[in-house]
Order: sequence, then C-alpha cells, then structure tokens
Amino acid sequence: MTRRLLLTYLSVTVFVLLLLEIPLAVFFRQREMDRLSADVERDAAVLATIYEDALEHDAPVDPAPAAQYRRDTGARVVVVDTAGISVVDTDDTADRDFSTRPEFALALTGSRAAGTRHSDTLDTDLLFVAVPVASGGTVHGALRLTVDTHEVTERVRKFWLGLVAVAVVVLAAVAAIGWALARSVTRPIRQIQATASRFSGGDLTRTPPDPTAPPELRDLAEAMNRMAERLDGLIGEQRSFVADASHQLRTPLTALRLRLENLQSGLGDESQIHELDLAVDEIGRLTDLVGGLLQLARAEQALPPEPCDVLRLARDRVDTWTAVADLQDLHLEFVAVGESAWALAVPGGVEQILDNLLDNALTATPSGGSV
Repeated sequence: MTRRLLLTYLSVTVFVLLLLEIPLAVFFRQREMDRLSADVERDAAVLATIYEDALEHDAPVDPAPAAQYRRDTGARVVVVDTAGISVVDTDDTADRDFSTRPEFALALTGSRAAGTRHSDTLDTDLLFVAVPVASGGTVHGALRLTVDTHEVTERVRKFWLGLVAVAVVVLAAVAAIGWALARSVTRPIRQIQATASRFSGGDLTRTPPDPTAPPELRDLAEAMNRMAERLDGLIGEQRSFVADASHQLRTPLTALRLRLENLQSGLGDESQIHELDLAVDEIGRLTDLVGGLLQLARAEQALPPEPCDVLRLARDRVDTWTAVADLQDLHLEFVAVGESAWALAVPGGVEQILDNLLDNALTATPSGGSV
C-alpha cells in the first residue's frame, strides 16, 4: 500500500509537471524565434533604407554596409533589383537570378516574407526575412537576411534542460515527502497487520491502538482487541475446565482402582477375579487418558502458582495409597507437625509429586516394611 500511495503521488506530480512544463517550453521556443525574427526584420528594414537610393536611381550599389552586417552578425545579406537579379550577396557573387525564390517574389510585390528552412549544406535551420526596398509606394528591389538559428536553438535547449532538471528535483522531493507521508498513513495498518499475525500465532495479548491513526482504524484495532480478549477468555476457560476435570478425575479413578485391587485379593472365584482384572485394566486405560488430558492442558497453558495446603494434600494422597500398601504388606503412616502448611504451587503439581514419591517408596520397600 505504501508503494501504491507513492506511485499515486508521483503520477499526479508527473501529470502536473507535463501540463506546466510542456506549454512553457513551447512558449519559450516560440517567443525566442519571434524575437529573433523581429530583430532580423528590423535590421532588414534598416539595411533596405541604405540601399533605397542606389536602387531607385540605378546607381552603383555599395556592398560595404552588407559586408559589415555580415561580420557583426554572421547573417547572409542578399539585395536584388526589380527583376530579381542580385546586386549584393555577402556569400556569393552578384548577378544571380533570385526571382523564382518565393520570399523574393513576395517582397518584390511590396509584402514582407519570413520563415525558416533547413540547410542540408550547413546542417542547421536558417531563419530568413525578405523586405521590399521601396520609396513612395514604388518597389525598387528587395533585401533578404538569412540568419543561423543555432544560437537560439542552443538557448532553447538549455532552457528545456533546465525544465527537466527542475522536474527531476521536484520528483525527488515529492518522492521523499511522499514516502514519509505514505509510511505515516500506512503505519496504523501495518500495526493492525502485525497484531493480526500475532493473534494468529496464539499470542492474544492486547495491543493499544495508535492514537494518531484515523478513527476508523482505531475502532478496528479496538474491535480486534476485544475479540482477542474474548477468545483468550474462552480458551482459558476451556483449558481450565480440561485441567480441572482431568485433575478431579485422577483421584477417584486411582482410589477406585486401588479398592478393586484390594477387593480382588479377597475373592476366590476365578471368574470374578477375571472380571475384576478387566475392570482394573479399563480403569488403568481411563486413568492414562485422563493423565494425557491433564498433561495437554498444562502444556497449552502454564497455570500460575496458587496457595495450597500441602499437609491436607499429603494426607489425602496417603489415604489413597494405603490400599496399595496393604496389598504389599507394607505400613504407610502419615506424620505431620501442625495442622497446615501453605505453599505456592501449580494446581495439581503437589499431588503429582506425592504420587510419584509414594509409588517409588512402596516399590523400593521390602515386604513387612513401613513408609
């Protein structure tokens, strides 16, 4: 999403730059060409007045002013009489027929002509301006100035490169600012995404919403937190139920098994003994199943320690294991100092420890001994 926002910013910026810079570049080129054309046309009119008298009276034409203009500006100057025959040409010999040239034909009618053409010889664009040489409304000849537009083209090219440089700087600035802005806009979304990933991994702890986020995103984050809290509560209740049920079932199942084994020793009928064996086996499998459920519940969630009376738990376990001790001709005795002994322990942990200790003690004690 950050990249999409950045691309949107850049696209809008490029569009605006194109709308602004392309007309500006075209206008600048047209203005420079118009300025050059106006300057050349003014110079042509001035030179035409110099040669007016000579052409009007068929006097010898002095090429010096044209040559001087050629040296000063680099422009070609051509002056023709009414027949279109050149009398002055700064780049070629005189007495050439220019009557077929459109600009001279138009100038000899009393109008001015201007335009550009490409010179294959010079490999450049040329600007020409042709003006009539006239006095009192009578045309005595025509004058044409031809100027290389290379200088104007270079000036226009530099201006266009400047516009490109400005566009690059603007795009770089927009990219930097847009990236920072896009990151700030998408930061709340990234936080919500990270929170959702954490929830999917099983970590349902609450994440405070970003106070700088839009109201819609803050509401979404708060709704996700409420959902996580509800899920965490439901899962906790389920785990607690499984753990409590498994823990509560272990003790009566163990006691029932011990009672059946004790009852089994006093029977003489083989069929009854066999039935009791089957019942004991089923109780053993049920005890294993309950133990597995308890281990699963404890593995999924580490229960916090709770206060418990160790003496009461020990007394209960001794009462349960007394039947097993009697079967093995062992004496199991409970001795304690005081009425209670409180400790912090994981629920079910003390009972499991006592069961393991008593089982080992009864197994390791020889017949007739005491624990």
